[in-house]
Amino acid sequence: MLNATPVDTATNDFWHGLSEFFATPLGTAIFRFGSAVLIVIGAIIASWILRIAIRHIVHRIVNTVKKAQGVETTQALQVSPVATVRVVQRTRTLGSVLTNIANVVVWVIALLLVLQVLAPGVLASFAILSAAIGAGLGFGAQNVIGDIFNGLLMVMEDQLGVGDIVEAGMVSLATDGVVEAVGIRTTQIRDVNGTLWYVRNGQILRVGNMSQGWSRVIVDVAVGYENDVEEVQSRLLQTAEALAREPKWRPRIMEKPEIWGIQSISTDMVVLRVAVKTRSTARDDVAHELNARIFDTAREMNVTVPSLTNPILSGFENISSVNGAHPPRTRPLPAVQAEQPKPKRRTVRRKPNDAGPPDVNPPEGEL
Repeated sequence: MLNATPVDTATNDFWHGLSEFFATPLGTAIFRFGSAVLIVIGAIIASWILRIAIRHIVHRIVNTVKKAQGVETTQALQVSPVATVRVVQRTRTLGSVLTNIANVVVWVIALLLVLQVLAPGVLASFAILSAAIGAGLGFGAQNVIGDIFNGLLMVMEDQLGVGDIVEAGMVSLATDGVVEAVGIRTTQIRDVNGTLWYVRNGQILRVGNMSQGWSRVIVDVAVGYENDVEEVQSRLLQTAEALAREPKWRPRIMEKPEIWGIQSISTDMVVLRVAVKTRSTARDDVAHELNARIFDTAREMNVTVPSLTNPILSGFENISSVNGAHPPRTRPLPAVQAEQPKPKRRTVRRKPNDAGPPDVNPPEGEL
């Protein structure tokens, strides 16, 4: 057996003394405190790594969309297909939600580990009490859990995203505005007055999103009886179509403008309706420009316009106009009938001695 060297002896003495030190009350306290500090540092590092990973994934998806559309900034995606913009918004919203969830999970686990290190017997000795407290907290926090799950489902189903113009809330109490943030428990909506509303996700029973798909500009023009209604309708349609053909407004208007005809008749005026289908992000701009041009057209025709409004239609009486006043109709396919056999021609054979029918007027001299 080899003899131990002085270095090995000193090392063994060091570890032996260190173990004896940590066996003392002071050493135990220092060990537990150091373990708690290491757990907190580990939680900070884990949270930082998860944030970087989620941010990298979101950044990569957004950059992929921008490269596919050939743009440098996400603001330029407003002229791109709607699905592309929705991918960017949904990705960023999911990234923020996942970041919040990762932070909560990491710090809850770190808190439990620190508690276990500082008081090893607390969680085991109070298992029954912890179960009762957990059940009570679960019953009391069921609304919070419902808010979290409802928020995740809204984002994953693309009901709303950051930057959307929405009406969210209960049926009788809803908040209108722009979505600024979607958290794990609440959604922040800022209204037109600048008020920031915190809406619980579990209380959102319906969502009306004005930023998805398309929108429609509707202009009601009141015209007096002294004017030619048919001529006014024709000029209004020409004005709207001229706006739709201009290069500046062509990307914002999705379909050919329509005249929906006479909407109502009163004692002194007739209300005509003009409808233009636009992109959801360009509705207000198109409405302002169309109102100005209709007003100029009325002045050119010397038509007095008592009122010019942009109504928001609702109710069952307007459901039939969702696809426009003249929705596209498909032509019915012709019925395929079986070919009828052609009738056979009957041939008449003449006899050789058949001289044909007798003459009605015989020649003279013949009886």
